[in-house]
Amino acid sequence: MKNRTEIYVSTDIEADGPIPGPHSMLSFASVAYRADKTRVATYTANLEPLPGAAPHPKTMEWWRQFPQAWEASRKDARPPEVVMPEYLAWLQQLSGRPVFLGWPASWDFMWMYWYLVRFTGERPFRENALDIRSYAMGMRKSEFRHTSRTYLPKRWFDAGLTHTHVALDDALEQGALFCNMLAENLKPPG
Repeated sequence: MKNRTEIYVSTDIEADGPIPGPHSMLSFASVAYRADKTRVATYTANLEPLPGAAPHPKTMEWWRQFPQAWEASRKDARPPEVVMPEYLAWLQQLSGRPVFLGWPASWDFMWMYWYLVRFTGERPFRENALDIRSYAMGMRKSEFRHTSRTYLPKRWFDAGLTHTHVALDDALEQGALFCNMLAENLKPPG
């Protein structure tokens, strides 16, 4: 396993509250990239709410700003007990060691970890998640507050990929962003 090539799994989730369990993950998407930004595979799904869970009022207020994204997250929703084993199988067929990527990883990873353990009993990422914003902070040698998307160099972003709060759009955008940063960071000096 140590010699396996890393596959960067850019993942974005959408939810109806701040934590899993009392609230539900509505949608998620993962895009697997090689370090050279080759897109290996894509997985996306919308989920039915958890039994007994309820949307959080503040989160639902936020969603009112993005009606198209909300609508996209509710189409063809399936039970998490069906989706998560399917997603685990998708991860396991990747030809490399999956490395979780998120912006913010603390949010997206929390949801994916909880749902994977709850519905599959597995931890395919272990407890490893790479936060893209923190990576940018290190590259730029800047404070965290100066590392939002608006402060990052335009050359790191791919034209045509935008942040829409639709899970697949956001996973594609942040995965390409990370690969562009990684390529620049790994360039030999001079």
